[in-house]
Amino acid sequence: MNNKKLQDKLFLKKENAWKNLDKEEVFKFCEDYKSFLTYSKTERSCVKNVIKHLQENGFTEFNYELEEGTKCYKVIKDKCVIACIVGENKTSFRLVGSHVDSPRLDLKPTPLYEDANLALLQTHYYGGIKKYHWVNTPLILQGVIMLKDGEKVEISIGDKEYDPVFVIPDLLPHLAREQMKKDANKVIEGEDLNVLFANIPIDDDEIKEQIKFSVLKKLNEDYGIIEEDFFAAELEFVPEAKPRDVGLDKSLIGAYGQDDKVGVYTSLKAICEINDPKHTAIALFADKEEIGSMGDTGAQSLVLRNFIYEYRMSLGLNTDVSKIMEDSKALSADVTAGLNPNFKGVHEEKNVSFLGKGVSVEKYGGGGGKYSTHDAHAEFVQEIRQILDENKIPWQTGELGKVDVGGGGTIAMFLSRYG
Repeated sequence: MNNKKLQDKLFLKKENAWKNLDKEEVFKFCEDYKSFLTYSKTERSCVKNVIKHLQENGFTEFNYELEEGTKCYKVIKDKCVIACIVGENKTSFRLVGSHVDSPRLDLKPTPLYEDANLALLQTHYYGGIKKYHWVNTPLILQGVIMLKDGEKVEISIGDKEYDPVFVIPDLLPHLAREQMKKDANKVIEGEDLNVLFANIPIDDDEIKEQIKFSVLKKLNEDYGIIEEDFFAAELEFVPEAKPRDVGLDKSLIGAYGQDDKVGVYTSLKAICEINDPKHTAIALFADKEEIGSMGDTGAQSLVLRNFIYEYRMSLGLNTDVSKIMEDSKALSADVTAGLNPNFKGVHEEKNVSFLGKGVSVEKYGGGGGKYSTHDAHAEFVQEIRQILDENKIPWQTGELGKVDVGGGGTIAMFLSRYG
């Protein structure tokens, strides 16, 4: 064997995935993905779309009547979904987990106020954001609000063509001399994220806050809302912009919420295309990842264990729940950072993923000394590598930035606690 052939055998290759992919198939897949992104901006709307896709592909709501081949799903508080196909081997499962939430601006419990001849809504940001990204950006308002009589009202303003949108006004450049001296984290602070909501007052001099009154009057006429109802609401501001192709060759997608709707959509498509799995197949679509997976719809909760308990009961299995989970395997389908040519300094270029070179398979995440992560075992990493190679799936590996620069977590460490 000459040195060239030996080099080809020995060296790690990071080839451009575009060269071996069916481009027509890729673009078709991504058109459907962009549509999914458009209508899945909040965790609740994402869960609705997940359920819709599952139902269209033969899945029914979990009902304690399971047998091999059953396709079912369980919904937890409209914010988390577990989809399952009962396999030949029922005492272990193969799971792919993703998360339905993305960084956003939530309304405060008492958000509406009037100031400077305007009605505004106060927000509390959710997840890790660059706060200055959210000013002077068209926003839409989506979510649910519970009326005092117990009725649940769904609200979506700004997503239709003729709807108004909302905005957080930035300081104009002419008056921003002092602002521009601040650290990026302080240019816009949390208490500055107040959304312009209205400007026209009610024509009645007996009313003190005439613009606020006008807003509440319209909300009451349209939805039956009174101000107190904001306390029992989950209303979120998210960017209005629709997904767009990026680049002259349309090779990239620019859109809000791809962390982690890309993981949601691809694992959803995967489980919908599975038939007769050897092991039970599960897709977990969890909530609250952006704030540490806390809460009863997050991956730190017992939703998965509860589901496996019900699954075991329904099939009449004698195997303990803990044994079923210990014998199972899971992947977290989440995003990573590709090498940004404008900010190469935060990456270590020998251990970084590139756009266009295939799916990134990362052994661990976290930050610094591998804190806040699950460091996957070599045996499992080899199993994943073998599956990818056997199916001719282009892949690469990397880390989320330099060792002491930032970092990030995912739900893998919470799935790993089951053994």
